Amino acid sequence: MPTYFTKDHEWIAVEGDSATVGITDYAQAQLGDVVFVEVPPAGTAVEKGKEAAVVESVKAASDVYAPVSGEVIEGNAALEADPALVNTSPETEGWFFKLTLSNEGELEGLMDATAYKAFVAGL
Repeated sequence: MPTYFTKDHEWIAVEGDSATVGITDYAQAQLGDVVFVEVPPAGTAVEKGKEAAVVESVKAASDVYAPVSGEVIEGNAALEADPALVNTSPETEGWFFKLTLSNEGELEGLMDATAYKAFVAGL
């Protein structure tokens, strides 16, 4: 399952024509303790680069952008009860939503893990 990263610190793990989206460990560390997460409901159409979810921490509120366009098939309901999952496992149980890809070509231009690590190291 290939995983890609955005300059806005979202990750997307692709499996066939669907994918799981969340924020990176770097992003959650910058936010601090996450206290609230709003994920899109199933059926929501998301557009690459547009707001798809919201994460609030003790420091700030931040938008989570869709790395690709598609239709949400599931929001992570566990985050409603335990938003701290974003801090404790941002790239596993702390995922935000799953979607069906509408254009696989949008994955081009996203970073792989090596490129993302280099990007973060330059910040």
